[in-house]
Parts: sequence; C-alpha cells; structure tokens
Amino acid sequence: MERETMEFDVVIVGAGPSGLSTAIKLKQLANEKNTELNVCVLEKGAEVGAHILSGAVFEPTALAELFPDYKERGAPLGLEVTEDHIYLLNSETSSTKLPNLITPKSMHNHGNYILSMANMCRWLAEQAESLGVEIYPGFTASEIHYDDKGNVAGIITGSLGLGENGAEKDGYVPGMLLTGKYTVFAEGCRGHLGKELIAKFELDKDVSTQHYAIGFKEIWDVPAEQHQPGLVVHTAGWPLGKATGGSYLYHAENNQVFVGLIVDLNYNNPHLSPFDEFQRLKHHPVIAETLKGGTRVTYGARAISKGGFQSLPKMTFPGGLMVGCNAGTLNFSKIKGNHTAMKSGLLAAEALFGLTQTEEVKDPVEYTERFKSSWLYDELYRSRNFGPAIHKFGNFMGGAYNTLDQNFFGGKLPFTITDSTPDHATLKPASEMPDIEYPKPDGVLSFDKLSSVYLSNTNHEEDQPCHLKLKDPSIPIQVNLPKFNEPAQRYCPAGVYEVIDSDDGEKKFQINAQNCVHCKTCDIKDPSQNIVWVVPEGGGGPMYPNM
Repeated sequence: MERETMEFDVVIVGAGPSGLSTAIKLKQLANEKNTELNVCVLEKGAEVGAHILSGAVFEPTALAELFPDYKERGAPLGLEVTEDHIYLLNSETSSTKLPNLITPKSMHNHGNYILSMANMCRWLAEQAESLGVEIYPGFTASEIHYDDKGNVAGIITGSLGLGENGAEKDGYVPGMLLTGKYTVFAEGCRGHLGKELIAKFELDKDVSTQHYAIGFKEIWDVPAEQHQPGLVVHTAGWPLGKATGGSYLYHAENNQVFVGLIVDLNYNNPHLSPFDEFQRLKHHPVIAETLKGGTRVTYGARAISKGGFQSLPKMTFPGGLMVGCNAGTLNFSKIKGNHTAMKSGLLAAEALFGLTQTEEVKDPVEYTERFKSSWLYDELYRSRNFGPAIHKFGNFMGGAYNTLDQNFFGGKLPFTITDSTPDHATLKPASEMPDIEYPKPDGVLSFDKLSSVYLSNTNHEEDQPCHLKLKDPSIPIQVNLPKFNEPAQRYCPAGVYEVIDSDDGEKKFQINAQNCVHCKTCDIKDPSQNIVWVVPEGGGGPMYPNM
C-alpha cells in the first residue's frame, strides 16, 4: 500500500510543554509578519495530556512570555503556593523539619502554582489550535525521514494494523510520511528518536554523561481537615538509604494532594525496587498524616532527565533541533522542568522562523546563540552542580553543599562537578549487595503494581509487535539473572518484566508489554543495555486524566 505524504513547514514531535510552546510561538511570529506557516504537532497519546506526568509546582516565567495575559485567558493555574516545608526523614518514624535558612533558595516556591501539567498542556493545545496549528493525537513518530543529503526532513508515523508477528492484519494502514523544512523533537525524557539523533550527529560529544531518575506520582482525595491548600512539602532521606532522591507532597485544589517519590537511577543495589520504596514512603508519619482516610485516585511513573547543564547535548542538527526534556533542560535544583522546557520551545521557534522563509535547509545554530544569551542558560548554569553533588556526596553532604552554593554563591562557585558513570553501569552483582525485603502492601496506603497500573488507565492493542525490543533475547536469563537477579523485575514500575518457570522447568523472561506506562526506565537502567524502547501503536499507553 502506498505511503501517504503530508507537507509542512515545521513538524513537531510531542504535544508536551516544549512542543506546544514551539508551535504557538511559531504561529505568533507568522501572524506578526502576516506570513503563512504550516505547523503540525504529533502526539502519541490518545489525546493531548494523556502521557503528561509532572509533580507539578509550576513556575510561570515562560508562560508569561508566551501569553502575558495568561490569567485572563483562563490558564488552569490550580493553587498558588502558600508555604514550603522541607523535612529530612531520619527513619521510618522520625523526621527533622529544616528551617528555610538552611535549605537551597532554589527550592522556595513563592509565586509558583500547584497544578496539573496534563491540563495545562490541554489548554496550550487549545491556544495552539486557535492559531491554526494542526495537532494529531494518537499518531506516533516511528522513524526519522532523512533527505538525500542526510538532513532531517520529517518523520514517518507508526503503521496501524500489524500483528504480533509483524504480519499485516485486516485494516492495515502504513505509516504516513510527514515532511517538514524543519523538524522539532519534543519527545520528553529519553525520546527514542532523540537517542538516534544524538548518536547519528554525535550531539553528546565532549559533554558529561546524562543521568536520570524515575519519578512516581499518585493523586489522592483526602479529608478536608487534613488538607492545607497551597502547601508544598519536600523530603529527603528515608526510605532510600544509600540511594538518592526525595519525595514531594503538594496540596492541590479540591481536597486533593499529589504525592510522589523521585529515585535517582544511579543506585547500585539490584535488589532495590523504586516502586516499593514509594509504597514504603507513604507510611511515614509526615506523609501518612495527610493521606490517612483518603482515597487514591490515580497513579503513574516517568523517567526524568537530571544530568543538568554539563550533560546538555548539542541541540541542533541539519534540518531540526531537540527541545525540553528530550535535550535534558530540567533544572533539578528547583525540581522543575516545565518552565525550562517551554522556554527552550520559545527559543527554538525564534531560531527557526526566519529559516522557514528560505529554501536552503541548515543546521539552525542560531538556537545555540539564543540559548546562551537567555535566562534559561543562566539558570541551568547556576544549578549545574546540584544533581552531581547529591550523586557524588549523598543527600546530606550533597544537600549541605547545595545550600552553600545556591544561598551564598548564587550557583557560581568556580568549579563544575561531573559524574561520568552512566546509570546502567552502577549496579553491583546481586551476590555483593544486601537483599531488601519489602512489606506486603496493606491496600490502604500502599498497593501492588498491577492495581496501580489499573489506575493509570493503561491500554495497548495486544495483537501488535512488542515495543520493548531485546537486542539479544538470551541476555536476561543467561547474563542479567545470574549476575544481577534480573533487575528489570524491580526497576520497572508497571510489572512489565517477569522471570517465570516455563513448562520445561527452565527460566523464561516474560514481557507484559500491555502494562507499559511509557516511563523509559528499562531503556535507561538495564545493565546490559539490551532493552530498547520504541513506540507502540498510536494511542496506546497510559491515559492520565489530570496528572
């Protein structure tokens, strides 16, 4: 069947904050110049916002640049932050509340909002469409299309109607070719096309290794007497032990709280289960006092790019660029990436607009110049040592360093900390590390993976090719199981990977791809780098209502 082709000036992959900001700014610039500009945005989720998961305490800096009248336009801002509390959890029952004086200024949230980024993206999509942007939810960007000179020239969407064995089913439709003078990759953290671009164009040459965390989030309805509208709580310490990370508890609208745990993926004990650490966390009094008597509404998980400034790749290449978390623009010192993602999209639009008016396809290097002269560059530079300090020195000493650096030197101490060991290479053999026995979930505050995945509304067409590819199918059982007790069973937050006994008594590695919440942790943490995440059929995955 012949592939359909659609032509655009700019193709944008991903309807998250960076992709939508790029689209909106491009159309605003075109309208100012009274110029036609055809812009389309592809979104692999069934609708815009379906795959958006963020804490989120939102800093409106970039939104105000995009729409100075965002309040009058009805942006879904949620609640303004009223108070910040930061705790060091010393054990499963004790804690120390830290005074603001000895916590990094970057973690203070005056003027920010507790909101749903899924709903913010839905609102941004409405603004984009009102400007003439074409948005196509339920369509995946499966492959990059290159021209005969090797320039990026668009994307090919995923085919529909392939069976598990790769054969065409009734109703098979081949992927479409969407061509663009320029293509913007806004896939979010660990985008599978972003990985290809980084490798092909050597975009990460001479930069530090990118690092990641896995972030969990649940929304709870809680009793009114336990709800403090606008309160932001962050914690460090227990239950993570030698692993690093921290938790959050945000008191949002309508007697709801957002609770979650972030676990850095550089941990070395293969017995550690980030999901079960999150379940344990909720039993700590600092968290449990808010959740008790409440009802869990939804659940999700997502990887986070946290390498920061020194891990940023070159973001441009002939025919396009990468923006937002696909490039790693999150500011970990603020635990925020939405305003930085949006700003990267604004800069991308400003760099690309003039180029779309010419015939010659170039590497849009003007983006790099604009980036370096922006507040985004300055903000990421000042926070460059925050994540690496915690990686190298742990929560306590790393936190002390960060308070000194942020509060007294404004992030400008004259040295840069780097960590060159990739997260997948940090695991030690299971025989050398202590086993971890996690308590059975009580069904009140803590839960199992399958009931959690159910709340994420995750669904995939079962008769389709598995989107979790193994480079070598023998490695999970022959290498990872004896050496690391196959950690995929534990680092996956959705029960996708299991080691089971087959009928012949042999161990078998089973992939339950229909459970996948698209977090990308497996692509990052597999010690053999044997698992490759690619897009499933469009519309598959979680269906987050207001995460």
